Amino acid sequence: MPEVSLFTLVPSTGMADDALFEFLHMEIVAHVYRDLQSLKGDTDTKDRSSRVSILEGMGYRVGQGLIERLTRDSPCFKDELDIMKFICKDFWTKVFRRQVDNLRTNHQGTYVLQDNKFNLLTQLSNGKQYLDQAPKYLAFSCGVVRGALSNLGLESVVTAEVSVMPSCKFQVVIQKL
Repeated sequence: MPEVSLFTLVPSTGMADDALFEFLHMEIVAHVYRDLQSLKGDTDTKDRSSRVSILEGMGYRVGQGLIERLTRDSPCFKDELDIMKFICKDFWTKVFRRQVDNLRTNHQGTYVLQDNKFNLLTQLSNGKQYLDQAPKYLAFSCGVVRGALSNLGLESVVTAEVSVMPSCKFQVVIQKL
């Protein structure tokens, strides 16, 4: 079976592309969860963790491919903060169609990216109705960010937190080698 490169699936321009990507993302998540459930029956914490890992891994590869394309003609970044600013403005805009609303850092390798209207959650709900479902829809995006940072020379751990949808906080912890 030939390898399929998912980075070609990220939206390019236009509202139709955005809707297609959002529905594709929802179907990928549903497929990963449905396939593993049909193989094992009931789901437990280990199975959910495995599914999140699969989605995060897909996103990681997409992030690597996207950042290669986006930085092909860019000058080198001067430091870690410069890279994170690029992720929040240019990268986020290309991938999620808007800039991050807020970037915070403790200047010790931890960054919090706040997106008050994260487009991959807007299809689910506004409010707290499907809050327990949000993590599985964020795993792919965490992987995208981690993959992009990895190709820029920053190994990281990326997690996401949702208290009220569609607002989302991504925490990026840069791993010091």
